This record gives sequence, structure tokens and C-alpha cells, in this order.
Amino acid sequence: MGIPGSVQQLPPINRAFDQRKMRTILLIFIIGGWAYPTVLWAAPTNIVFILADDLGWSDTTLNGTTSFYETPNIERLASRGMLFRNAYTAHPLCSPTRASIMTGLEPGRTGFTSAAGHTANVILEKKLNPNARPEHKVLTPQSVSRLDTNYVTLAEAIKGAGYVTGHFGKWHLGREPYTPLEHGFDVDIPHWWGPGPAGSYVAPWKFPDELDFDPAVPNEHIEDRMADEACAFLETNKDKPFFLNYWAFSVHGPWDGKNTLIEKYAAKADPKNPQRLPVYGAMVESLDDAVGQLLDTLDRLKLSDNTIIVFFSDNGGNMYSRIDGIPPTSNAPLRGGKAMIYEGGTRVPCAVVWPGRTKPGSRTDAFLSSTDWYPTLLDMVDIPRPKGVSFDGVSQVPALTGGAAPRDSLLCFVPNYYPRPGTIPSTYLRRGPWKLIRFHGDGENRADRFELYHLGNDIGETKNLATVHPDRVLEMNTVITRQLKEMDAVLLKPNPGYRSDAKSAPASRSIRAKGKSNRPSPEDFLRRRDTDSDGFVTLKEYIGNPANRNLPALNRQFKQRDRNADGKLSLDELRGGK
Repeated sequence: MGIPGSVQQLPPINRAFDQRKMRTILLIFIIGGWAYPTVLWAAPTNIVFILADDLGWSDTTLNGTTSFYETPNIERLASRGMLFRNAYTAHPLCSPTRASIMTGLEPGRTGFTSAAGHTANVILEKKLNPNARPEHKVLTPQSVSRLDTNYVTLAEAIKGAGYVTGHFGKWHLGREPYTPLEHGFDVDIPHWWGPGPAGSYVAPWKFPDELDFDPAVPNEHIEDRMADEACAFLETNKDKPFFLNYWAFSVHGPWDGKNTLIEKYAAKADPKNPQRLPVYGAMVESLDDAVGQLLDTLDRLKLSDNTIIVFFSDNGGNMYSRIDGIPPTSNAPLRGGKAMIYEGGTRVPCAVVWPGRTKPGSRTDAFLSSTDWYPTLLDMVDIPRPKGVSFDGVSQVPALTGGAAPRDSLLCFVPNYYPRPGTIPSTYLRRGPWKLIRFHGDGENRADRFELYHLGNDIGETKNLATVHPDRVLEMNTVITRQLKEMDAVLLKPNPGYRSDAKSAPASRSIRAKGKSNRPSPEDFLRRRDTDSDGFVTLKEYIGNPANRNLPALNRQFKQRDRNADGKLSLDELRGGK
């Protein structure tokens, strides 16, 4: 029996019928008293899915929470359809959310619980790490690092109905053989597995030579290039049903942009405004320009009236990094941001255009999860769900068409420690205006600790009401326990090696300005390479992916740093070996 969301073999497809799946419209013409039934064939609806990277709820003008960023094209998109004010990602990091979009499954079910899609180790099965750092109170799951090809993805389901499919931009769910090309996409540009653009946004880039992806013009911006490539895909396939997956690199690091835009935002930056980083303003505007180019191309090709457009982000805005001492952005009035369990980590901007079905300029307070996109898009374009595939997500068609909201709750499982920004294993349940957060093993005697918020009165999560409403805490916590069990999540256990006097590695990190060294600190190197979370780096972890690396030199470096010759490097040894 296959895992949920997967089948052992794709069912055969009736290409003669499905290659151009059509909706029929029956018209009855009355002429001279006789009825003449006429069948008209309507072209299938196209799909454009725009996914921003690290774009926070307050990083656009959609929610009225910024006076710094300028996003007229994203606003133009939203004005054509419906704005979701309670849209959430299934996780506050990119890879887990992206996997949830492609599978319709929760991260706890897939095991994709960390941003591991670019790491060297291929991990396909979820399991509990047997070891943990001594300062960690609980043992945590080892995240899978690739989107298993056993899953029948959203792209495969749509392609199976006769659509041409194209992926443009960031993937972060694995390199070959786990790229978009193995998951249902006909086209993948630039076919890059990294967490952000290679080297920089503004050319020259540092993509591997084998990708043959060089700038078309000097100082080309990667988002301009991606928009050009995506629009060329639209031009080529304008007479076919298409699924364009535009997963932007923006606004993930590295932190650079067009000089003219950086200067523009430097001139309008207010030192009292938490949103004041000029380069981030430039990056947001470049993203908005790409959205505008896609809209303009659809309009010019007369495809807008027959194209569904989704605008979404993979998690909240990054507020923990420091660029010359300034955080990239602020998610206020929401608390926290990327990698955090609070609202700023998973509540994101979202708009959907469905011509003829969604009311232009409409808004909804319906709950939406990133797991909902798969079943929703299939229903929107009348594609049957693949045989043997089930979803954690639900179809949002009722909300999109002005009906009742299909969800009454949302769950988010974040079972790992993230030194930046100090996240500890936790799960939240949102039900109505209430949000309960369970911090696993973080209470007295390593019992669970709870925070309860009423978001209707306290969107910033400033007043913990857990002690005021113990019955509600008990009720909602019971639901969390049941749902984690239903999704077969890897449950956390107490760390037998925990020491209350153990010190954590420094969590903060200041990003150097462009032009300075980007060599990671010993703390960051340990965090990145310590894949089994035991507090040490083995030779295998030190080398990482051995392809195209100078192995003799790396072996010599490792031995020089391994002062006690125990075959693993401690943080002290990494510091001493600098």
C-alpha cells in the first residue's frame, strides 16, 4: 500500500480525450418553434502560480501595513480577484511549504520539516534523531531532504490532463533526480537546486557551468530574466492549456538589487520605521515588476480572461538576519517571522484571480493553508483527483465563489530547533480567533508549555491567556495530539543527554555588506554541517557533497582541525582551526 499522496504507478491516461480537456456548454436555440441543441467547446482554463520567497504579510500593500514598499502590480493582480486575509503556510520555512503545495500534505506527514532541499545528504524517510545537542530538551525528527518521486504531484496531475507545464525560479526540493523535471514539469529554468539565486541577484551569477545559464545582458537581474523566460513560455504555449509555476527567487537572500532602486529606497527610508532597509525595498519592487510583466503578457496575448492566477508566499518575512546591522523587514503588526511559530512566520499575502468566478476586488476571512492548493486547483479546472491520492488540504472553491469557508481550523507542526531566530519545537492550532501553541518539552520538568492567544483582539500575540482559559487549552491540545497522530508525525521525546547548564551556540548572525567575505562563522558552519544534530562534524559531514570538490585538501584540513584525533570536530576545534 502506498504512502498518502503517492501511488506505485501512475494510472493510464486517455490522451485522445484528456489532451485538451474541454468543458461543454449546452445552448438551446428556439427557431420557428423547433429546439436546436448546440454544444460549444470552451478552452480549458490556464493556471499561473506565483510563489514569492520569504515575502511577509506586511511586505506588500495588500494588507495596508506598509508605507515603505511599493507593490502596484501585486495590488493590480489582487484587484482582479479575491484577497485572502487569513492565508497560512503549512510551515514557517520554504522547503516544507513547497512540498505541501506539490503534495497537498502536511509537513508532519511527508517528513519535510526543515529547509533541507539543497543539502548534500539524500534523506527520503522521516525518523527521530537518536541524538541531540546537550542544550536541547527534546529529541527531534530528521527532516527528509528530497521530494520523493513516489508522490503524484500537483504538476503531474495537471500534466496528465493534457496541460503543458513549466517551472521557473526556485525549487528547493532536491537536485537530480528530484528536480521539477522528475515531478511533472516539461520545462525547468534555471534548473537550480539552491535556496536562493546562485551568488547574487544582479549578474554575474555563480550558477554551475553545466546549467549553461548566463546573463543575456550585463548586470541582468535574475528576476527580470525569470520573468522573460516565463513570458516566453506563455508566448510559445498560448494556444495550449498551460500550468506556469513561477516560484520567484525574491526576496530571499543574498541581499542585493538594482542600484537605482536601492538609491530610491534609501531616499525614502525612515529611521523610525522598522521597514527601512533600502536593498530589501529594491528586491520587493523587482518582484513586483516581474508580476507586472506576467500580467501584461497575459493581457497582450488575450489570455487573462481564461487564466487562473495565484499569488502566495512560502513563509513569513525574514526579521532575524542583519544586513549591516539592520533586519531585512518587519512583519508588524504580526509577531515574529520566518522560521517562527508566531503569526509572522506562517501568515502570508495571498490573492486568487479566477475569471468569471471570483468577484474582482473581493476579500475573505476564510482560513487557507498551503496544503489546500492541490485540491483547490484541480477542482477549479475540473481535473479529477488522481486515483489513490489523498490530501490533508481541502478545496477552497466554496470560499472563492462566495460561499462558506471550508476550514474551521489550521495546524502547523514545527518539530525542530532553529538557532536563528531561537525557535524551539512547537505546534500551533488555530481555531476561529483562538490560537494555541504547544512548546514540546519546554515546560517545568520538561513537560509541554502552552501559550494561548485571541487573535481577534490581539493579532500581535502579546497577551498569553493560557492560565485564564485552562479548559480551552486542554480542549485544543487534545485536538493537536489527535491530528499529529492522524498524520503519522514523528513525535518528539525527551533528550536523555540534556544538561541544563549546557550553552547554546550563538544564534544571531550579521550579514556582511556586499564586497566583504561571506565565509561562514564556525557557529554557522557547525549548524549547517551537523546533519545528525549531535553537536559535532564528522569527516563525511565536513566534506558534504563530494562532487567536484578537492577531497585530499579537505581531508588535510579536517585532520589539522581534529586536534584530539577523535574523528569529529567540536565547535572549539572549528574555532581554533580558522
